[in-house]
Amino acid sequence: MGRRNRGDGGLYWDEAKQRWIGVVTVGYDGRGKPRRRKVSARTKTEGHERLRALLREVEVGVDLTQGAVTVGEVVKAWLRHGLHGRSQGTIAQNRHLAESHIVALIGKKRLRDLRAHDVDQMLDARRSQLSTSTLQRVLSILRRAIRWAEARDLVGRNVALLCKAPTGREGRTSKSLTLAQARALLAACDEDPLGAYVTLALMIGVRNEELRALTWEHGAPDAVPPVPPHVRVWRSVRAGGDTKTRLSRRTIGLPGQCVAALERHRERMEGASLYAEEALVFCTSSGAPLDAANVRRSFRSLCARAGLEPSEWTPRELRHSFVSLMSDAGVPLEDIARLVGHGSTKVTETVYRKQLRPVLTSGTQIMDALFDLPSRAEGGDASRS
Repeated sequence: MGRRNRGDGGLYWDEAKQRWIGVVTVGYDGRGKPRRRKVSARTKTEGHERLRALLREVEVGVDLTQGAVTVGEVVKAWLRHGLHGRSQGTIAQNRHLAESHIVALIGKKRLRDLRAHDVDQMLDARRSQLSTSTLQRVLSILRRAIRWAEARDLVGRNVALLCKAPTGREGRTSKSLTLAQARALLAACDEDPLGAYVTLALMIGVRNEELRALTWEHGAPDAVPPVPPHVRVWRSVRAGGDTKTRLSRRTIGLPGQCVAALERHRERMEGASLYAEEALVFCTSSGAPLDAANVRRSFRSLCARAGLEPSEWTPRELRHSFVSLMSDAGVPLEDIARLVGHGSTKVTETVYRKQLRPVLTSGTQIMDALFDLPSRAEGGDASRS
């Protein structure tokens, strides 16, 4: 076989540079002039390896006419064009994680030169700063950005798929209120503007994103028999207004304390400027929708009034407390899962496993009742006829 022409995948020695040069034609410009990409190496063997890698990219259709695209450029392009339809909060969250970790650490690296080892090093560098779940999100962003680049022929394979997020910094463990703490918190709710919100979150286990979107149209605290007082949890503050999952769309009966709290809240919010237009149950004093910061700030004040340490509690732990208190009261796991809108009991068990009762006693109680046997706790004689 004769020597290849330069530009046709050939390798030649450049005396001036004292290096082996490989050249591949990767396309043509508007005037028909060929566009070429070069690789260089100190040894002929290394030059052949780099040339073969370049030829493989040409064979699988990678667009090499755009030059050396970097990881940072791809991630930023994905942030601009790959998140259509997502909420502004989701976009801002993804941008913060991408720019703070991916772009900062490996953004200058050429995408075609990115290796799994580089991704592993990036994640390891953040292990002491980020939780495991956040590291998983960072890796997911990189995977999606490279997949976006793959679809546009900028890279031949997604090396981030070969990597796994390491265990990160131990995060704050969610906990639940005891019955005494829950009673103290409810007692402090009576005169607080956020009182009805906290009462519903604690007593019916509704998500914060669902409560903030609740309207009077979907609540029926003054319903009369045969329809009991209830709320229809059919919306959330997510993009599009949908609930988290299909099974999260549910109708929940209201305990009497929730009905009373909503009645007091309705009277208190009569003057809210957007009340008549939006019909939101929970909004600011000016009528604007509540955001997560509004809820956190008011919830801290309410905790302090109830004698709880504000820094130790978050609004989402009201939902954990609901599951815990229901479980302690002996409510079956299946019923709890339906009430909180989980798709299966596995989700409830996994997320709230520390709160669920470790010992199943319902069977024992039923059999004792059937055979009229005194429980051991009462100190009865099991041999009684």
